[in-house]
Amino acid sequence: MNPQLNLRAMRLVSLALCSLFFANCASGPPKANPNQTGAYEAVHVNPYPPGTYAHFKASANYPKTYSIYRDEALLAATSPSNSEVIIDRDLQRGLLLNNGKVAMDYPVSTGKGAFPTPSGSFTILEKKRDGKRSNLYGKIYDAEGNVVNSDADSTSDTIPEGGKFVGASMPYWMRITWTGVGMHQGRVPRYPASHGCIRTYYKAVSTVYSKVDKGTPVVVR
Repeated sequence: MNPQLNLRAMRLVSLALCSLFFANCASGPPKANPNQTGAYEAVHVNPYPPGTYAHFKASANYPKTYSIYRDEALLAATSPSNSEVIIDRDLQRGLLLNNGKVAMDYPVSTGKGAFPTPSGSFTILEKKRDGKRSNLYGKIYDAEGNVVNSDADSTSDTIPEGGKFVGASMPYWMRITWTGVGMHQGRVPRYPASHGCIRTYYKAVSTVYSKVDKGTPVVVR
């Protein structure tokens, strides 16, 4: 074989390989297919039948959801003679039971930091639909009617001359201790935020109020 032809062939092969190498380097790593974005993200699959309590509790946003579970048939049959309330401080949820079965699961907000809601077994001691106000916590107004303290403690905060303290409104009041702890309507963020009471979500509180009476058991856990 002609040595010159053999050398020329080797140079041509080398040039071809170099061109292929630089072309691959210039193109960089393969680009993601935009049609496959999120294709490998985990998808929450609820294994329980829709409408069941198991399905509600297995939802991806439970317990932080503001949604309320209602078993309408069970709720209709719930009365002070067969009802019980359970407050779960870890989940920040309340349960209205009918003979041990969950008739309603709803959001609550219990005591924060230095004001924890006490745990234990209690009973409803008093009910008052309207007009109940806290004698400890509320707002302080100056003489002109301006709020100067929106989270006031009547036992420690100063009221300006001519001003006044107005206790926080607590509609649907359901007392469980004689030291001022009860269930009532109030602001319900999805974390403990009260001064010890059990704030109950406004879309659920009237139902709870109507299904309990003095002597109804309340368990705080």
